[in-house]
Amino acid sequence: MRDLPDLASRAFGGGVVQANDEFFAAADHLVLPHPPGHAPRTFDQKGQVYDGWETRRRRTPGHDFAVIRLGAPGVIHGVDVDTAFFTGNFPPYASVDATSLPGYPGPAELAEAEWTEILPRSELKGDSGNLFPVGDPRRFTHVRLNIFPDGGVARLRVHGEVVPDPRLLPKVFDVAAAEYGGRVVDCSNMFYGNPQRMLMPGLALNMGDGWETARRRDDANDWVLVRLAAPARLRFADLDTSHFKGNAPGWAALTGRTAGGEQVELLPRTALRPDTPHRFPLRKGPEVTHVRLDIFPDGGMARLRLLGRADRDHLWARMRQCLEP
Repeated sequence: MRDLPDLASRAFGGGVVQANDEFFAAADHLVLPHPPGHAPRTFDQKGQVYDGWETRRRRTPGHDFAVIRLGAPGVIHGVDVDTAFFTGNFPPYASVDATSLPGYPGPAELAEAEWTEILPRSELKGDSGNLFPVGDPRRFTHVRLNIFPDGGVARLRVHGEVVPDPRLLPKVFDVAAAEYGGRVVDCSNMFYGNPQRMLMPGLALNMGDGWETARRRDDANDWVLVRLAAPARLRFADLDTSHFKGNAPGWAALTGRTAGGEQVELLPRTALRPDTPHRFPLRKGPEVTHVRLDIFPDGGMARLRLLGRADRDHLWARMRQCLEP
C-alpha cells in the first residue's frame, strides 16, 4: 500500500481544515510530504518540540480529532498513522472517518456532513508506522483522524488511487501527473531515486526530488513505464533535467502503447541538455494508455509531463464507479 500515492500530502495540496486541540504541536505537520524528524532536548515555552501533531493531556471525557482535506480525492486503500518519535505520549488508539463533499467546505459544513468509518478504533504502537488496510471502494475528499484519548501523531498518510473530477479538468492537461492519477508501473532501475517523483506537482527541488539510475556498465539503457490517468491523444512532452548536470541522460525517446497493445513512436531518440527543461511536440497518433520513457544510456530526470486530450468517457466512467459502494 505504501507504494500508492499519499492523497493527503501537502505536495498535492492537502491540508488540515480543523483540529480540536493542537496545544503542543500544530496539526499541519500531519500532511507534510517529507519524513518526520526529531531534535532531542529542543524545548520551547510549551515543552519538547515535535515534528507532528500533539494535543494536551485530556482531563475530561472525549477524544481529539483533526480533519484533513485530501489534496487528491480518490479511493483510499490504506492509512498509515505514523507515531514516529512519540514514545510516552502517543495515543494508544485511533480511528479514521471519511466523507465526500463538493467544493471547499469549511469546519461548519464538515461537522454536518455524513461521515463513514473507514478504520474502526484500532491499537497503535509508539514511535512507529501503523499501516491499516481500507476496503471501501468509494471516492472521498476529506478524512477525519480520531485519537483516543489524546497524544501525538507525526504524520497521517492516506494511500490510494487518485480519481479526479472531470468537470475540473481542462481539455488538454498533463495525463501523466500523479495528482490526476498518472502512475509509474515499471522501470529498469531506481537506485538513487523513485521514478514516481517525476510525476509529482511543481518543479523539482534538487536531484533527490527526481528519478536517477545507477551508472550502466553494459550496452543497454534505462527506462520507465507510465500508466496515464486516462487514455489520451498526446501533443507535447516536457522532459526536465533540472539539477542533473554531470549525470543527465544524453538522449531520450518516448513510445506509446494503445489499449490493444500496439506500440506507437511518439518521440524518436532525441538529444537532451543537462540542467534544462525541454518541451517537444509529439508525433500525432492514436489514443494511448501507457507511455515508455527510454533514457540513453542512464542518468537522472527531474520531471516528466505528457500533455494531451484525455478520453472524457473514461474519466466519467471511473468517477461514477466509485461514487457509490
